[in-house]
Amino acid sequence: MQHPNIVEFQVTGDYGLFSDPILRVGGEKCSYQVPTYEALKGILSSVYWKPTIIWYIDAVRVMNRIQTEVKGVRPIHYQDSKNELAYYTYLKDCRYQVRAHFEWNENRPELAGDRDENKHHNIARRMIRKGGRRDVFLGTRECQGYVEPCVFGEGPGIYDEDPPELAFGLMYHGITYADEAYSPETRGRMTVRFWYPVMKKGIITFPRPEDCILTKDLGEMPVKSFYRDGEPGEVE
Repeated sequence: MQHPNIVEFQVTGDYGLFSDPILRVGGEKCSYQVPTYEALKGILSSVYWKPTIIWYIDAVRVMNRIQTEVKGVRPIHYQDSKNELAYYTYLKDCRYQVRAHFEWNENRPELAGDRDENKHHNIARRMIRKGGRRDVFLGTRECQGYVEPCVFGEGPGIYDEDPPELAFGLMYHGITYADEAYSPETRGRMTVRFWYPVMKKGIITFPRPEDCILTKDLGEMPVKSFYRDGEPGEVE
């Protein structure tokens, strides 16, 4: 299904580290071979985001060869100021084309007056041309990324022909927060999603969050209010 508010952009960076958040608490860190849905959504949210909309990542195209580099780092302990030696496995020479669109956040009825599709679409495309409103990262803070407009599918990619299909096994898809709930089961909860991605000629097509068949409930989560005392009136 094609949406009228589609945006397309390319994100590049020397390094990337995409992984399940639970694996980033400490110790060794190892990147997935391709970016996650949540990481790409985070990149687009850094380019332009409003609580009125929800970004949906439709597809990503892997342009450069998937290769990794191991680095020795000295992370600081959470419990004290000491540090230790650890090895992080990064993706290197990253370049991806991304296609996405936005839809109205039905969990925010108080912002219905801000639902101007042309306004948000034009601002998002302008912010892509400017490189984003906030800093862009490829998975983690130390992996700086750069955004620029592109036409999805244009230009040669390393996986355009060979291999025709590549599966990556079980992979983290993203987190459904309370203000993006899509069902009674996810309302007022935080839920993590998983799926089985397959890359076909360099392109990975993402399912919508509600189409991920593997989910795990992480607990209760209230919806943040943008009004004082949680009641409509004066905005904070």
